[in-house]
Amino acid sequence: MIERMLVALVSVLALVVVLVCAVARPFRLPEAAFAVPAAGAVLAVGAVTPAAVREEAERLGPVIGFLAAVLVLARLCDDEGLFRACGAWMARRAHRRPQRLLGAVFALASLITAVLSLDATVVLLTPVVFATTARMGARPGPHMYASAHLSNTASLLLPVSNLTNLLAFTAAGVGFTRFALLMLLPWLAAIAVEYVVFRRFFARDLAEPAAPAEPPAATPFPLFALCTVAATLVGFGVASATGLDPAWAAAAGAAALAVHALAHRRTTPRALVRSASLPFLAFVLGLGVVVRAVVDNGLGSALAHVLPDGTSLAALLGTALLAALLANLINNLPATLALVPLAAASGPGSVLAVLLGVNIGPNLTYAGSLATLLWRRVAHDHGHPVSLGEFTRLGLLTVPAALLASTVALWASLLLMGV
Repeated sequence: MIERMLVALVSVLALVVVLVCAVARPFRLPEAAFAVPAAGAVLAVGAVTPAAVREEAERLGPVIGFLAAVLVLARLCDDEGLFRACGAWMARRAHRRPQRLLGAVFALASLITAVLSLDATVVLLTPVVFATTARMGARPGPHMYASAHLSNTASLLLPVSNLTNLLAFTAAGVGFTRFALLMLLPWLAAIAVEYVVFRRFFARDLAEPAAPAEPPAATPFPLFALCTVAATLVGFGVASATGLDPAWAAAAGAAALAVHALAHRRTTPRALVRSASLPFLAFVLGLGVVVRAVVDNGLGSALAHVLPDGTSLAALLGTALLAALLANLINNLPATLALVPLAAASGPGSVLAVLLGVNIGPNLTYAGSLATLLWRRVAHDHGHPVSLGEFTRLGLLTVPAALLASTVALWASLLLMGV
């Protein structure tokens, strides 16, 4: 008994160390520098068996490959000038009106998050938003918070939009197209709630007239990049319908854009490898092993007792709320890894409700998702430190309302599609 308690304690401590170091990044070391040794530690003390490690690696392998391809695809789109063109479009669309700029940011951030993943919104679009507000002479607050919130909330739509979605996609047992159809109404509902709250919360900032420093320049959208992304999205649907792993479609899209970029000398082989973020991929695998140890040594049993069963509206709301709470306590990636296998027993509706919680919930606290932490770092680098009080107040206004609206929309979608 004492030995089992010690093993459980080591597992929890390993998870805490991994999450804290992922947030603090001591000595500027990559997340994998802590996650991989932590995974080795839980294996060494017997908190997880070699067979369980192999099982976790087999489960996460396709997800990690998919993630690598999407990261490369997003970086190459940036190299092609896609995000610069987005910034120019936002400035022209706004026409010196901050309210219209907020609408443009919402539209672009939602689309980019859904198609190219939340990392593209945080790392690539957020700097463009800062540059656009500076050129327009608008207050950056509403627009920078929009990129943070939508990197989480707008990642509900597609399996490729968020790593949490990729982790849950197989467990949900639905194809790519069906996943998107089921999540379309929740996606729209959550974004609509966010927009209404933002308009009221930042009413004073949005009413301040803009004083453009320079007129917006016309920047054409890179046609090849747009066509490649569109073809990749079609490939996801075709691959899912034919039983092929969608990672192959992502890899094909990334390869096509890579060949084009190399031919035009817009990138280098070394830059392509770096854009795959290999240390982060190792972090995901290490984190998966550590979370498996925590789940196998008590967390799984505890969650099984409190996770609602079934797909009634009350059960879906309970599942989404539990997932949101767990995401803010231990981060949304571990929360997804812990909850999805349990939710799968109740069917795809329960798994998708978990995604509502782990994707929308992190807008409440900094630690809810790695994307939010990364966004805060980007904001600081651009001279806009984030107010904890303002971030929290905005989260308290948006998260409960968005969770409620999206869960009701998910329940309706499940009924309409007979799931």
